[in-house]
This record gives sequence, structure tokens and C-alpha cells, in this order.
Amino acid sequence: MIDAGFIASVGIVGDAYDNALAETVNGLCKTEVIGRRPKWANRLDVELAILAWVGRHNHERPLEPLGYLAPAQFQQAWHAQQAPAVPAAALT
Repeated sequence: MIDAGFIASVGIVGDAYDNALAETVNGLCKTEVIGRRPKWANRLDVELAILAWVGRHNHERPLEPLGYLAPAQFQQAWHAQQAPAVPAAALT
């Protein structure tokens, strides 16, 4: 890879932890979506179920490190804290 002029984006060659997060999320998806249904009608049904799971996983799932808020709720609260306060005199 280095001989071809490419630079690795993460980790080093042979690093076992390069894909650990991706593999964990893929495994979770397979367990929670694919494995819960013994037979799928077609590929589109699988794709739609995975898209729904990703949406829930990213936007609705409460996380302990975020104070049991969903990521979207946490982000909204963070942005609200970043907004500059309007002085009371400006409101009159």
C-alpha cells in the first residue's frame, strides 16, 4: 500500500482494532434485525428494515453516556446551549 503512494486512514497494517467498531455495529444490526425474522420476503424488505433500524439506532436510542438521551435530543440540547443569550434590554 505504501509503495503505491496510499496512506492508511486509521491504524496500522495488521492492526486488529481497525474495524472493531464497524464489526460491532454490523453484528448488532444482524442480531436485532436480520436474526429476529426467520424468513424475509425479498431484498427490499431487508433493506427497509435495516434503514429503519439505523434511523432508530442513530436518532431515538437512549444512551447512558448522554444522560439517557437519544443522540438527536442530546445534539439539540447542545446546540441550544451554544446559542448566545439575548440581553433583557434587547427584548424591550
